[in-house]
Amino acid sequence: MNETFDFVVVGSGGGSMCAALALRAAGKSVLILEKTSLVGGTTAASGGVMWIPNNRFMKSEGIEDSEEKALAYLDAVVGDHPDAPGASRTRRIAFVRQAPKMLDFLVSQGIRLRRLPSWPDHYQQPGESVPGRAVVSELFDIVQLGEWKARLRPGFLPLPANLDEATQLPNFKRSWAAKKVLFRVIGRTLADKLGGRQRATAGQALQAQMLHAALKAGVEIRLDSPVQRILVESGRVTGVLVEKDGIASNIGARLGVLINAGGFAQSQRMRDQFIPGTSVGWSLVPETDTGEMIEEGLRIGAAVAQMNQRIGFQVALPPGDRPVKAGVQSDMSKPHAIVVDQSGVRYIRESGATVDFCRGMIERNRTVPAVPSWMVVDSQYLRKYMLAGTMPGAKKPQSWFDTKFLRRGGTLEELAADCGMDAAKLRASVDRFNGFVRKGRDEDFRRGESAYDRWLGDALHPASPSLGTIEEGPFFALQVFPGDVSTFGGLVTDEHARVLRADGSAIPGLYATGTSTASVMGPVEAGGGGSIGPTFTWAYIAAGHAVQTSGTAPIPTAAAT
Repeated sequence: MNETFDFVVVGSGGGSMCAALALRAAGKSVLILEKTSLVGGTTAASGGVMWIPNNRFMKSEGIEDSEEKALAYLDAVVGDHPDAPGASRTRRIAFVRQAPKMLDFLVSQGIRLRRLPSWPDHYQQPGESVPGRAVVSELFDIVQLGEWKARLRPGFLPLPANLDEATQLPNFKRSWAAKKVLFRVIGRTLADKLGGRQRATAGQALQAQMLHAALKAGVEIRLDSPVQRILVESGRVTGVLVEKDGIASNIGARLGVLINAGGFAQSQRMRDQFIPGTSVGWSLVPETDTGEMIEEGLRIGAAVAQMNQRIGFQVALPPGDRPVKAGVQSDMSKPHAIVVDQSGVRYIRESGATVDFCRGMIERNRTVPAVPSWMVVDSQYLRKYMLAGTMPGAKKPQSWFDTKFLRRGGTLEELAADCGMDAAKLRASVDRFNGFVRKGRDEDFRRGESAYDRWLGDALHPASPSLGTIEEGPFFALQVFPGDVSTFGGLVTDEHARVLRADGSAIPGLYATGTSTASVMGPVEAGGGGSIGPTFTWAYIAAGHAVQTSGTAPIPTAAAT
């Protein structure tokens, strides 16, 4: 070995700094290796939401939850599947027990977090939490990072606005509460400009806090340092081979190596092998999510599973030299909108979990062309709601119409002709939906009956947050694709986050977390943050196991307050 640390982490996304902080608290040396020039991974570019059951913030606010309730919910929505070892009940139990402890540890390390006031769990099942189990970062001034500020991956929301505030901003013309939020955010923006601050939000704020704490704790972080090989001696992982500035070196790891290098959302080759019919062009994941560490795990004998799963997220593809993909889950959950296949038939509930929607679109496409599908709205919709990243209002970029990204028709029949749909089928779909709206119940797909559906909808719409007629012309349509925010399959790990072989035995010295692994959520996402919450938790578990097996003092714990 050219040099040796107690622990080596591959990748700098969600969970990497969590493991590093835990090991540093136990007095261990840690090296984080990041193949790109930016820290933070997919988490930094995301909403940064963590699904943490039975957490300290729920307790402090008097919101009921428990291990038993959370397990009942996961048992109901995830279930047991022989082809989903990452989602075994043993692992579900470990996650539910350790996630709140991980959160307490982060708070003890100075990480400022908060519970979102409302983010209901995704499914109406026993044990669901309607207030929600979603935890996010407080706003964080990234100027505190000094020279590392330029090395932090950018976020998706360049405003000092909390996520719950950001969701209210599009309603500023319709709601005094939203106007107050707007003025509050403007005030923060001006105060930051005058005070020399730059407060980040969402995933960027979470990763900035973690980076700041890791640097203060003495964690070494090296960028532009791709890992080429996992080193194995006598069946045990002993380190990694890394290349930096064209120079290869062996780095030893006394206690273990943690793989947290993302999934394979940006590898079309791996998609074609494991998730045929999907495209990297639909993914919201950074371009570096290419799966090489999953393949490296395979090379040394690790088992993989759930490789056909991903965190689906419906997207639209606005025009431009470098098109910016627009997530449209919230858009299509609002009143005055439906989704139809290419023939004009409504076939799916537009609101609800993104994983289910995108899976349903692909399944429909096996019998009827449905990739892409059409989101159909009327003029009422355009006046009130955001569409593909644009603020409410009838005026949309002319390029949208010139490139046929957004189709327009004075009547539904004209719209159908422009989209290549069957006019009679589209008319029948809209008329049937409008009939359900007037009855107050979607008899086909039960849209609007769950707390999550209603949360995604429009609380200012008096009749129903989810249902509104499509009847005021002109009418509009845009194509929707089954995109994703990550893959959900990878290395199989046990309840200690150890990587397993096909025979079920653990590979000594090798741990994994995040989308490099087969998810504990199986084929679903139980709630907002169903990827990031487990990513942090399994990293914390891995660090604890590594310290425990070293025979030294355990990681200091912090009690919830």
